[in-house]
Amino acid sequence: MFKRTVVPGVLILILALLISLAATGADKLRFAMVTDIGGLGDQSFNDAAWDGMQMLKKEYGAEVKVLESKKAEDYIPNLKSLAEQGYDMIWAVGFLMADALNNVAAQYPKIRFGIIDSVVDKPNVTSVTFREEQGSFLVGVVAGKMTKTNLVGFVGGMQFPLIEKFQAGYEAGVKAANPKAKVLVNYVGSFGDPTKGKETALAQFNLGADIVYHAAGDTGTGVIEAAKSMGKGYWAIGVDKDQHHLAPQNVLVCMIKRVDVGVFQGTKAVLAGKGGGVMELSLKEDGVGICKSASKTVPESVLDLVEQYRKDIIAGKIVVPTVPEGKK
Repeated sequence: MFKRTVVPGVLILILALLISLAATGADKLRFAMVTDIGGLGDQSFNDAAWDGMQMLKKEYGAEVKVLESKKAEDYIPNLKSLAEQGYDMIWAVGFLMADALNNVAAQYPKIRFGIIDSVVDKPNVTSVTFREEQGSFLVGVVAGKMTKTNLVGFVGGMQFPLIEKFQAGYEAGVKAANPKAKVLVNYVGSFGDPTKGKETALAQFNLGADIVYHAAGDTGTGVIEAAKSMGKGYWAIGVDKDQHHLAPQNVLVCMIKRVDVGVFQGTKAVLAGKGGGVMELSLKEDGVGICKSASKTVPESVLDLVEQYRKDIIAGKIVVPTVPEGKK
C-alpha cells in the first residue's frame, strides 16, 4: 500500500492559486441597470442601454445585471434591491425614473448611480442627456425630401418635454427641406403599447401621410408594423437603434440615439473618478445621428443634403428648436 504525500511546493502553489481566484472574484466590477416599463425587447431605448452594459462587460470583464420594470411602482424597489447588493454602478434607464432615483440616491450616498434622459442633482448620480432634436431634424430632412404626398406623421409615446424635442426637431427638418409639407402629430400615452402605436400610424397613413416617425419605445414597433402592412410606398422612421431589420422594405431611416454610449461613457467617467454632474451628447459627439442602413433606402443626393445640415448644426449655423412650433 502506497502512502500519499503532497509536495510542499505544489501545496503552496495550489493555495496561492485559490487565493488569487478569490481575490479576482472579489475585485470583479459589477454593473446593473433598471429598465423603464417597456423592458428588454423593445428594439429601442431599453435594448440600447443593455447594449451599453454589454460594452462594459466586454471592456472590463464585468458582471452585468438587469431588472425589468413592469410598472412605475417597480422603479424604487428595483433600484433599492440593486443598491443593497452593492453594485459598482446602477443605471436608471429613462426620465420617468428621475423621482425614484432622487429618492434612492439620497438613501444610498455611497452607491454610484446613473440616469439616462434626466438630471438628478445628487453628488453620487451621473446624468446623461442627449440633443434628440438635432438627430430628429436630420430624419425630418429625409422625410421632407422623400414624401410624395407632402404629408408626414409623428407618433410620440408619452407627451413630455423630452419627447416634444423629437417632435420639434423633426418638424423643423421637414419644413427646412420642404416648406410645402405638413406634419400630423399624435401622442399615444404609452411607451409599451405596440397595438395602439399601429392604430395611430394607420390613422395617419389613411389621412394621406406616407412617412411616419416614431419616438415611442416599444409602442413604435407598432408604427413600423403599420407601414409594413400598408405596403410599398409607405415608410416608418425608427428611433434610438437601427430598426431596419424590423421591416427592411418599409423603414426609411432611423434616428440613432447612442444610449449605449451614454451608459458606457458615463460608467467610465465614474470609474475614472469623474462621475457626477451632467454629460450631454449631441451631433458633435456622435451621440445622435442617422443610421448607416439609410444608404439602402435613401438616395445619395438626400444623404448629401443631410450631411450638409449636420455640419451646419455642429457649426452653430442652425439652432434646432426644442419646443414644437405650436407650443411657443
